[in-house]
Amino acid sequence: MGSSTEYYRKNAAARKKKAATDKKINARPAQKKKRAESNAKRREATKKGQSIKGKDYDHAVGKFVKSKTNRGRAGEGGRKKKSTTKKKKK
Repeated sequence: MGSSTEYYRKNAAARKKKAATDKKINARPAQKKKRAESNAKRREATKKGQSIKGKDYDHAVGKFVKSKTNRGRAGEGGRKKKSTTKKKKK
């Protein structure tokens, strides 16, 4: 079990707040569109007879990858964030 899982199991108030935040995020039109696209790709792949067990559709790469790879990337939503701070020259 991950450390965040343990945290939310122990802290009911935080768990409730996170559930509310997740609900807002998942209700966004862009997120609904992404989820619908992912579901369609899964249906299409199973019709073709592809083995996609344990895999996620990766929107950035445009194909199915291991869920461990897809969800384990750095940054929000599994993507690396662009740096907004400027590096100082020495």
